Amino acid sequence: MRLARFGDNRLGLVEQSADGECVRDVSAALDVLPAVRYPVPPGDLLIANLDAVLERARAIAATSPLLPLNDVVLRSPVANPGKVVAAPVNYEKHLAEVRGDADLHHDNTIATIHRAGLFLKAASSVVGAGDGIALEMLDRRSDHEVELAVVIGRRARRVKRTAALGHVAGYCIGFDITIRGSEERSLRKSVDTYTVLGPYLVTADEVGSPDALDLQLSVNGEIRQQSNTRHLIKKVAELIEFASSFYTLYPGDVLMTGTPEGVAPIYPGDMIEGTIGGIGTMRVGVRAA
Repeated sequence: MRLARFGDNRLGLVEQSADGECVRDVSAALDVLPAVRYPVPPGDLLIANLDAVLERARAIAATSPLLPLNDVVLRSPVANPGKVVAAPVNYEKHLAEVRGDADLHHDNTIATIHRAGLFLKAASSVVGAGDGIALEMLDRRSDHEVELAVVIGRRARRVKRTAALGHVAGYCIGFDITIRGSEERSLRKSVDTYTVLGPYLVTADEVGSPDALDLQLSVNGEIRQQSNTRHLIKKVAELIEFASSFYTLYPGDVLMTGTPEGVAPIYPGDMIEGTIGGIGTMRVGVRAA
């Protein structure tokens, strides 16, 4: 299923109609979420109870209002990710690209993911397609990076890769926006609006294997990035195994799997379009903060 969060925290099921993609407003399904008190449990409440929400959503869908998807403002499908775990230089061609361009590496040592490990992005950087990207520090270069984003569905700690995909709630498109410079990645990638997730969450059962998905990014109609997740150095299951060997992953945590070659600057006024096979297409506008 395809689950959208839109407008003022509304919940919708995305459907294909003769007129294009539409969304069923099934916000009433949120009534099945348990009441919580301080201290609230770790993780995103909706993702932790996704099966119950989807069961209720299916039951009420037929009588729920149907809206054109283009008429709603799409938010991040995960409202409260505890953390965003990101994989650096996880495509071989992007590794070569970064090492060969001083405007990308800024004299930082660029190690393979096996040596560099993972890094964290601030959860406060997460927005949806409808929120757009607000560029900071316009005197510095900010680049686009398209990635497969993995949403964790249940608690994962020291999970073996053979069981890792069983901990995935679903997938979405991720834009990892990066200010170039000499500072640590987590600082330059944690600016507000610099993690875009969407356009909606596609449940794991609908995507199937995440290891052979085409992905593409264009800016103002010009294709800049084009690859397939088969070229990931560490694939999704191995990334989950790796991350969960260091810390606990909770429902709603997001794993950004890395970007292929073709990263380039973006500017206010640009329109970024990303597509991942089996998930869909996300269009995001760029503005000055």
